[in-house]
Amino acid sequence: MLTVSDLDLFYGDAQALDGVTLEVAAGGTTAIVGANGAGKTSLIRSIAGILKPARGSIRFKGRDIAGLPSHVVCDLGIGQVAEGRQIFPTLSVRENLEMGAVIPRARAAAKQTFDRALDLFPRLRERLDQAAGTLSGGEQQMLAIGRCLMGKPELIMFDEPSLGLSPALVQELFRIIRRLAEDGMTIILVEQNVAASLRLADRAYVLENGRVVLSGSGEALLADPAVKQAYLGL
Repeated sequence: MLTVSDLDLFYGDAQALDGVTLEVAAGGTTAIVGANGAGKTSLIRSIAGILKPARGSIRFKGRDIAGLPSHVVCDLGIGQVAEGRQIFPTLSVRENLEMGAVIPRARAAAKQTFDRALDLFPRLRERLDQAAGTLSGGEQQMLAIGRCLMGKPELIMFDEPSLGLSPALVQELFRIIRRLAEDGMTIILVEQNVAASLRLADRAYVLENGRVVLSGSGEALLADPAVKQAYLGL
């Protein structure tokens, strides 16, 4: 579904991505792991159209989307659950969800996707008229995922979704991501919990200093001695 080829990205003179190449299969879960500063978020933002790469291509369903505006990328079917949730705190839960369906591809099915989001996250149904900024961290993450689903994405990119959540909520979050994958959603997962993300992933890539240094199945990387030592403390 998505192919990234020889992608270079710079912040001024500092190179954040260096020849990154990877593939994301339709209906699969692809994990991107690496230390802080490895380039994971830069890669997500480049795919989303928030950052413009200097070189390389990003092909989504055969179309090169590198450098397209983010609203165009979103309307093509790529959704993002950003690091830090990025909800609208003064708007209600209902209004936040409705904001997710403003893009053209999502408007006709807004009622169905609204109901689906609330089926996935029953707690949000109880808080529809509550200001989003007053929700707990876990509820805000549910809202961020629900709002993304309102855009009817074919591919969802999760950027550090478990950040700041309790262990119980992290388990619930991964259960939801697994359910979305089982429903046929294509997923890119950038996650600090390396072990959990590799267990969930069909395919995984390790980024170091903006470069892909390892790739393989999630199971294979979970068993890789270098990954165990660098990221799992084993």
